[in-house]
Amino acid sequence: MDAKSMSRAEVAKRTGCNLETVRYYEKTGLMPAPPRSEAGYRQYDEEHVRRLHFVMRGRELGFSINELKALLDLVDRKAVTCSEAERVGKAHLTAVRRKIKDLKRMESVLSQMLKHCSGKDVPDCPMIDALFGAA
Repeated sequence: MDAKSMSRAEVAKRTGCNLETVRYYEKTGLMPAPPRSEAGYRQYDEEHVRRLHFVMRGRELGFSINELKALLDLVDRKAVTCSEAERVGKAHLTAVRRKIKDLKRMESVLSQMLKHCSGKDVPDCPMIDALFGAA
């Protein structure tokens, strides 16, 4: 390996990404396959590190694999426009807001169910009954 190339393990360590996750991102196409040395070793470079940071940050924000592929396709084609990226971002934000609304609803329902529980060691439990549809 030359001074600029790294192993997969080194890329994982530099980014804080699990080694298996790096493999997974390669399989899904989020990470390009690195070139190989004459001996057959993968040779990652700074662009792989940069891209992996992008993917990891996107995943932290809840972007799906397909959403990240769409954004990275813009980058790879050198066709990035703010309007295209904004379109993907707005669609994702709408989905996040929908999930938050659903979580708030679930929190409310669960909170109401738990108000009826005595917390005592008794066989009857209003929450269990409610989950069975008996309440």
